[in-house]
Amino acid sequence: MNDLLNRWNDDMARAVEQACQALVQIRNGRAGAGAGTIWHPDGLILTNAHVASRRGLQVTLPDGRTLPARVLARDAERDIAALAVEACGLPVIELGDSRGLRPGQWLLAVGHPWGVTGAATAGVVAGTGRHLPEMPLSGRDWIAVSLHLRPGHSGGPLVDSQGRLVGINTMMAGPDLGLAVPVHEVKAFLKETLGSQSGGLRAAA
Repeated sequence: MNDLLNRWNDDMARAVEQACQALVQIRNGRAGAGAGTIWHPDGLILTNAHVASRRGLQVTLPDGRTLPARVLARDAERDIAALAVEACGLPVIELGDSRGLRPGQWLLAVGHPWGVTGAATAGVVAGTGRHLPEMPLSGRDWIAVSLHLRPGHSGGPLVDSQGRLVGINTMMAGPDLGLAVPVHEVKAFLKETLGSQSGGLRAAA
């Protein structure tokens, strides 16, 4: 049993390490800081619309560089936004299958809660889809996870136990329920708003 727990712990730690390679910090002036997820090596970053709601955005990359960012597209209903920074060769996360998530499956939310950089919290899938209790009434799919998302998690990656991106952390929907935008909704957003400018829609595993 101890060996099984040790392997599980190692797998979770590796998943967080992989996610942190594509995790950025986003500052929007006096409104504080959020997180972002590198989608494409040439500077395309995904975050929440509420994180990208102000001008003068600054993105701190995993290598420590801080660069100005511009908003390419923003969808308040999905609470998702695409940003661009002048950089290339950035690390990205492998995409997972957000449509195949099942209740009880372990997921990890990575971000910068309360300014703690690269922090992670874990929970299990409570449900998926657009008919979830307490979810925003936008008619979009969501992932509901039994974990706590805190200020600074917004826009960061939600990953499975193999470190694959399945969603973008968004908000709390109750005392013990966090919501994330599924990867398939992110792809739809990019296709609708940016098309070929999105740098290619990476296929889900």
